[in-house]
Amino acid sequence: MTTHFQQTLAELGAGNTAWYTLARLLGLLGIRMVRYEFVAQRVARSAMRKAPGSLILRTIATLDELPPSYPRPREVVAGRLRQGGSSIAAWKGDELAGILWYQFGAYQEDEVRARYFLPSPHSCWDYDVFVQPQMRLGTAFCRLWDEAHRRMHGRGIQWSCSRISAFNPGSLRAHRRIGAVSMGTANFFAVGRWQLMLASRPPFLHFSGNSASFPQLVFDTRPIEDGAHQCQAT
Repeated sequence: MTTHFQQTLAELGAGNTAWYTLARLLGLLGIRMVRYEFVAQRVARSAMRKAPGSLILRTIATLDELPPSYPRPREVVAGRLRQGGSSIAAWKGDELAGILWYQFGAYQEDEVRARYFLPSPHSCWDYDVFVQPQMRLGTAFCRLWDEAHRRMHGRGIQWSCSRISAFNPGSLRAHRRIGAVSMGTANFFAVGRWQLMLASRPPFLHFSGNSASFPQLVFDTRPIEDGAHQCQAT
């Protein structure tokens, strides 16, 4: 147990390890806790992978185009499509290799009750990058991101924003490697229909008891579009 704690501490850092420990304890009481770190990454102008590879990329427009093996609830995917979410799916023959989602303007979170709004026309929201476990050592991840950045760049997008789990060391490392800019954190506590949000930026605190009540976080990338090194979330 000591070794596991030391490994968690080394991967997450002291702060996130403390929150992770609290999340585990609250889980024993039936309280779900998630902690997000919000980041923005610059949209690349050149591809990570020069050779096109054998994967076929296309947009998913309807639920019927997704195979039953795609590990996301159908109602969640339907909600993404209803609010204007765009997708890039990579296929190896008839097998789904991976999929990436992105959205312009605003995104209604599907893991907790929250809305993320991006006022700048030069930013977008990316979320839920999925690659089949047996294909994670292949080219699917790079192909998805190359195509996403190509599309974003074509629309004048300079920064892509996202939220990542503060308890996912692999994702934290990956975003640090590409120079992602921190935009704050938020903790969500949920039990039954009740939800409490504690965030590092305004509105800081939000309490709700139904699906019609949720906090809105506004991520304005205009300061970093102008060369500054921080993003304002309100």
